[in-house]
Amino acid sequence: MSELQQSSNARRSEGMTQGWVEVCGVDDIIPNTGVCALVGARQIAVVRVGEGEEIYAVSNFDPFSKAFVISRGIVGDKGGVPKIASPIYKQNFDLRTGQCLDDPSVRIPVYPVRVRGGRVEVQATALPFTAAS
Repeated sequence: MSELQQSSNARRSEGMTQGWVEVCGVDDIIPNTGVCALVGARQIAVVRVGEGEEIYAVSNFDPFSKAFVISRGIVGDKGGVPKIASPIYKQNFDLRTGQCLDDPSVRIPVYPVRVRGGRVEVQATALPFTAAS
């Protein structure tokens, strides 16, 4: 194993131990788009809203189409709520809570996300559902 691979594996292990996994740089995500990251065994859509560091992390699994495509959705807002629309059937999901804005009986998991030193970090443990204020 090369020194670079060992260093990368050490950082990955350290991040997993602390619960946070570095997935990419903020600048790696084009404003108002998402990318998919494999965090542990979960596909997580990491979404950047606007030009700054407003980042959200939700499940990449679309419960309507049964496909892992949420990261390819259209990012915007609906009545001031940051949202992503599934690219297949166009259901909108609140990026803060995962709640489907078109069908209140459906929600997708939301994950803790933070930006440290321009790098995006995600935890693989979903947050408990709470209604947005």
